[in-house]
Amino acid sequence: MTARYSRRAALQLGGLSAAALTAAACGVQGAAKQQSTAQAESAADKFWKAQKPTGTVTFANWALYIDPDHQTLKDFTAKTGIKVTYDEVIQDDSSFFAKIHPQLASGQSTGYDIMVITDGLEFSELVELGEAIPLDQSMLTNFHQNAGAAYQHRSFDPGNVYSVPWASGSTGIAWNPKYIKTPPTSINDLWNPAYAGHVGMMSDPQEIANFGLFKIGVDPENSTQKEWQAAAAALKQQRGAGIVRQYYDQSYINALSKGDVWITMAWSGDIFQQNLSAGTDLQFIVPKEGGTIWTDNMMIPKYAANPVAAMQLIDWYYQPRMAATLTEAINYITPVPAVQDIIKSDAASAKGSDKATLEAVATSPLVWLSAADYARLKNYVPITSKNQSTFYGIFQPVVAG
Repeated sequence: MTARYSRRAALQLGGLSAAALTAAACGVQGAAKQQSTAQAESAADKFWKAQKPTGTVTFANWALYIDPDHQTLKDFTAKTGIKVTYDEVIQDDSSFFAKIHPQLASGQSTGYDIMVITDGLEFSELVELGEAIPLDQSMLTNFHQNAGAAYQHRSFDPGNVYSVPWASGSTGIAWNPKYIKTPPTSINDLWNPAYAGHVGMMSDPQEIANFGLFKIGVDPENSTQKEWQAAAAALKQQRGAGIVRQYYDQSYINALSKGDVWITMAWSGDIFQQNLSAGTDLQFIVPKEGGTIWTDNMMIPKYAANPVAAMQLIDWYYQPRMAATLTEAINYITPVPAVQDIIKSDAASAKGSDKATLEAVATSPLVWLSAADYARLKNYVPITSKNQSTFYGIFQPVVAG
């Protein structure tokens, strides 16, 4: 029952600032035009008709983001005869994109058949530049049968043309009940003068942009440049009033546990794992104005050597048993709702610490969001090569001061 703790930290600690990321993305701006959905489907049909099954597949993923003994992969090989090479080579999206883009742009294979990419700038670039292969929807039987509705209708990849989720999480508000007795409900609680000097905000521009937009009542997925500027102004007002203690990477979790901050932007998985591992009683909500849902997505890079085997492995993880094994290990939100009953059953037959952990995973509202929470969750502001310089130019100064 090894839980993964540092997945979101890599986004902050990967060594590339938002400004450097922006500069890197500018280097590929205009290199290709985004295909329409119809064009993508036509190209996919032609591509997949020419593909043949193979006996191997190579999977690039983040560290500590699978069941520790890789039993799910062993079961796949036993069932299909396909050998899996699994590499934990992704430290953050920006550096991985910087590695594979020159290869793909020059017509070379990355060496991987599946890669896990978070929705955001790099995801958009891969699609816009034609560096991701449209999926063969006819091979996604388990996905279409078992994935929850929220994961079959995503604004950043309509129709799941290029991706399906591996796992996801949410960004909301967490607080320490030792210092805040009245449970927060609103984004406005992060602007509350009573908490001045004890409010934590995230240093990731995409994360704070969404919360600034929630503050002014705007849906990030449909926001405009003018609204970005208004959101940034609200964030600067919060900072200027002395309300923000610090803009954090994942270290916010320690600051919240110690009481340096009383209330903070937070990732649901962090709060669940901190309470489970450290015995804290930190609380988490999706504010009424909205929170963010982020998704790590399985994609097939252009020039993949084994795309049919990749499709088989991708769909493999949408069997409820496989998805349950994954969720029990990583504790993030699964796209397969049927998993909860399986984990409850596993908990009933487990013993000792494993039983306690499984019971916590099976019942936590941080792993199993309510329908009301899902309804309030929005994706990040859509960032493309055309708008990313403007976006970061508006929100990076909020953090930089």
